[in-house]
Amino acid sequence: MAVPVHNTKQLVFFWIRIKYRFMLNLKMENTLEKLSVIIADDHTLFINGLCMLLQGEPDIEVINVAANGKEMLHLLHTHTPNLVLLDINMPGINGFEVLKRIKDYYPKIKVIMLSTYNEEHLIEKAKTEGANGYLFKNAEKAELLSVMRSVANGQFCFPYKQPVVSSSLNEVDPFLKQFQLTKRETELLQFIKQNFTNQQMADHLHLSIYTVETHRKNIMQKLNLKNPVELNRFIMQYNL
Repeated sequence: MAVPVHNTKQLVFFWIRIKYRFMLNLKMENTLEKLSVIIADDHTLFINGLCMLLQGEPDIEVINVAANGKEMLHLLHTHTPNLVLLDINMPGINGFEVLKRIKDYYPKIKVIMLSTYNEEHLIEKAKTEGANGYLFKNAEKAELLSVMRSVANGQFCFPYKQPVVSSSLNEVDPFLKQFQLTKRETELLQFIKQNFTNQQMADHLHLSIYTVETHRKNIMQKLNLKNPVELNRFIMQYNL
């Protein structure tokens, strides 16, 4: 049976519209400007995990990674990312020093600080130094993507949950007040004094080895110490 002419025309125009929309969407996808990102963190497993999380996002592209602050600053000579995910605690040049240099020399680059700690003084320092956001390393993928896209669109994203106010601990212990150590960091000092390894501390406190290593880095940074020998000397000096 012959198909009515008007129905045939409608069918032709229907497929033309479908084809046009498909080509238009394809063109838009191909010309979509991706959010270019550099990740700076001294833990390879963490960087690899982040890269895997971001790999499937069509609007985000990780263009390079850095294992420390010096590498991060060196990359900026040849790369101009839209966004930097920046670990606070890194060997050599720490995250806050890198942040300051980025904002001084590359003010258009947006920066999200990464940390395991929900501490008021760190969050406030990030704001003061010009960070565009602050993310906890245990954030869910949805939160990570939301913060990255919001910051890319010009918003500032800092934690909504109430941070742990270190001053409440400082009022109790003069030592904490002087060096701004958290209760957990002070607890770790006791284990370090007894020559516990990082793995032994992790097992005893039911923490990951990564968390213990991060605590140790924070302790060294806050006490302005360069190596374990200096840390042991410090513990002996203050009779901890």
